[in-house]
Amino acid sequence: MPSSIVPAMSDGDLAAFDQPALPVGGDVLLRPWLLTDAAAVMEAFQDPAIQRWHVRRADSVQEAGEWIEQWQRSWSEETGAHWAMVHAGSGALLGRIALKSLSLADGKAEVAYWTVPAARGGGLCPRTVQVLTCWALGEGGFHRIELEHSTANEASCRVAVKAGFEEEGVRRGAWLHADGWHDVHLHARLRQG
Repeated sequence: MPSSIVPAMSDGDLAAFDQPALPVGGDVLLRPWLLTDAAAVMEAFQDPAIQRWHVRRADSVQEAGEWIEQWQRSWSEETGAHWAMVHAGSGALLGRIALKSLSLADGKAEVAYWTVPAARGGGLCPRTVQVLTCWALGEGGFHRIELEHSTANEASCRVAVKAGFEEEGVRRGAWLHADGWHDVHLHARLRQG
């Protein structure tokens, strides 16, 4: 059945060009993932906070490498866009940030992130969310970027607010974590103009 509206984005809009590296400022860079990042990803996922909020764990470098391969493919498949958050000088892994749940026709995606324990508390996460969101709503071509987090995850709520996301409401019992069902805050930013 034909659509009566023109899609916000077309198939191929992302895959038509290489995934960009995005400078965050200072000494931080968002860059596409490399297979050589697998050991650092496995180490990051030993952190209880990452496991708690991301409900996954990496049991081997091989498994982390398989995740990275999937993250790499997602750009060309237009199912996601995943970046390593790294120290620009040393290349040390600071975290991950991604656009997931892409709906090109609606021009919509959801931002997700984590940081290693040593990178927390200095405002890095809100800065990276801001940089990625500005790219996504500008050059990336998206109309709407959503950010969701468990209502129990106060740190993620602070990230959303600091990155300019407006809270839109609560989705009750939306996510299953190890400790049961969680209500979820929904925040969003829209393209201006």
